[in-house]
Amino acid sequence: MGTDSLALQYLLSGITKGGIYAVVAIGFNLIYSATGVLNFAQGEFVMLGGMIAVTLSHFMPLPVAIVCAVVLVALIGCLLEVLFFRPLRHHSVMHMIIITIGLSIVIQEIALHVWDEKVRSLPYFTGNEISSIHIFGAAISPQVVWVLGAVVVMVALLHGFLKYTLEGRAMRACSSNPEAAILVGINIPNMRTLAFGLSAALGAVAGCMISPITMTHYEMGAPLAIKGFAAAILGGLGNPMAAVFGGLLVGVIEAFSVSRLPAAYNDVAAFTILLAVLFVRPHGLMGRPVGEHVRDC
Repeated sequence: MGTDSLALQYLLSGITKGGIYAVVAIGFNLIYSATGVLNFAQGEFVMLGGMIAVTLSHFMPLPVAIVCAVVLVALIGCLLEVLFFRPLRHHSVMHMIIITIGLSIVIQEIALHVWDEKVRSLPYFTGNEISSIHIFGAAISPQVVWVLGAVVVMVALLHGFLKYTLEGRAMRACSSNPEAAILVGINIPNMRTLAFGLSAALGAVAGCMISPITMTHYEMGAPLAIKGFAAAILGGLGNPMAAVFGGLLVGVIEAFSVSRLPAAYNDVAAFTILLAVLFVRPHGLMGRPVGEHVRDC
């Protein structure tokens, strides 16, 4: 493989990883925008989506299993908000973050008891593990096309929802000015529940898409949450669209670091860039300084 083809291969690999990180980062941003909470259980939604879809696929067609898994995980996200976050919303942000970390551990343990330690995966949506698509000398799995397509569709739908629907505008209003939102009759608790449900659904879709490539196991959520958090911070916390840029950047840095550093240093490269950026722009590459008035997010 020539130098150009190898570089393209790294780029495609980075975009694939970055797309997944971007979806997790969008989930972070959605919940943060609506509640001010950083939900470190976000990666568990990805894990649950894949695990539930694998289980359901034994009893029903794959597309139906995926849809059911996404709906179930969205309901779990809403239930977590109602049971844990709504009664505790007056606690400090630090307490809420600790609660999300605790929930992540609890969900992992429940998943371990339900599905055990075995690694599972959904079948490839098209083709198989040995089929590949060749682009200028670089090869990618057909499942990668599904992953990237799902990311594009989710980002487009989310952008349309937040900008053009009444519920999306209400959610943005809760983020930018909660007091004004209450005065115009917006039910903030319901908007927060909706944010949790949407972020859980996004995570579940990502979990189903990547399952044939990365496999699915009960411990996969925490590493994805860390990378998604890094992507959200790098792009600019509070801006769902900036999360896409941050996720892709983290994925590409991680992929190209393989050519220069041992595989064990993949995470080091990505987080070194993150720290360097935050020293220069603490609000992220595409974020806005705290206190800056934003007329249209």
